[in-house]
Amino acid sequence: MDSFGYKLFFLLHILSVIVAFAPAFVWPVVSVNLKKQGKEVGPAIGALAAGNTTKVHGPALVLAGFFGFGLIGMSDKVWEFSQSWISVAMLLWFIMIGVLFGVMLPAEKKAAAGDAAADKIVSMAGGILHLLLLLMLIDMIWKPGL
Repeated sequence: MDSFGYKLFFLLHILSVIVAFAPAFVWPVVSVNLKKQGKEVGPAIGALAAGNTTKVHGPALVLAGFFGFGLIGMSDKVWEFSQSWISVAMLLWFIMIGVLFGVMLPAEKKAAAGDAAADKIVSMAGGILHLLLLLMLIDMIWKPGL
């Protein structure tokens, strides 16, 4: 686990998580500011967010998982796929991908088209992603079942 390759994958794993979740913390603030200014939130954020989700944030979330798999494979049997905390992490990762691509992205596209109800779905999906990120961090820090 002291090899250059392992450390590189660890760096890429952490970096991809940061890129994947940056909008989950930025868009709610932007949304509140737009609402305070009396501006329509859906079309403004929806158009920007949907493009970024498909090109940047979604792929970064997918890469975060693949780099995590690589870390497990390169860990000299310290971490094994059979460990329960890794199974929990994989499950959470699959759920995150489902929420991002199956719920948030379609809602962002609808919001960009002017669907006001889609804003609430985007907010809900963002909240779910926040919760899933918290659960993932708890899982990776405390490693339950290890």
